[in-house]
Amino acid sequence: MSEIITELRPHLYRIMLGRYQAYLWRDNDTATLIDAGPAGSGPLIADAMRHIGLDPSSLVQVVLTHFHDDHAGAAAELAAWGEVKIIAHEADAPFVRGERPGPPPNFTDFERELHAQVAAGLPAAPPSRVDHEVSDGDLLEFGDGARVLSIPGHTDGSIALHLPSHGVLFTGDTIAEHMGQVIPGVFNLDPAQLANSAARLADLEVEVACYGHGEPSLSSASARLREVAEQ
Repeated sequence: MSEIITELRPHLYRIMLGRYQAYLWRDNDTATLIDAGPAGSGPLIADAMRHIGLDPSSLVQVVLTHFHDDHAGAAAELAAWGEVKIIAHEADAPFVRGERPGPPPNFTDFERELHAQVAAGLPAAPPSRVDHEVSDGDLLEFGDGARVLSIPGHTDGSIALHLPSHGVLFTGDTIAEHMGQVIPGVFNLDPAQLANSAARLADLEVEVACYGHGEPSLSSASARLREVAEQ
């Protein structure tokens, strides 16, 4: 199980869900999940929580950085665990609920081929309730106050979460890591907006950056983010 859940620093864990990942923040005996992974991830997440001494009933909220299937796929499963609040940006919430299909990315030719490879076998996300819709500047109750940052581009409702008391940033898919390089996210709805959003994240002073895909930056993350913005 240690290969599935890894403690990155006190309170902060990474959960590997096959080719995908989510992050868990622990406040004493309660937990917040940042993203839910693909459909079917519920049992893995439950086992990962038990591995660090948390009962799955201690999960109080799931914050979705955006609506895509690899991030919101297991939201409905987790919502059924009990008193779990599902949180998403107001622009992406209708797609999480399944009220209408979300818009596809504006693929480059290269991205279209790459997406066909990396998304092969990814199940569609079942509709999930959304209990709380957020917008830019909202404050969520975990990590001594987590600030919601609206960072459109990957999707209209993409968000980042900034925990200033801990110097931690969750970037969603606006930023990624690949083969040691921190890069702008791919498969975007609006690449120009994504560039602006990446620049906004680069203005933050953070020590740790947790990306939607790839290895997190566990030190000097602001410098890595500024490199991306300069691209």
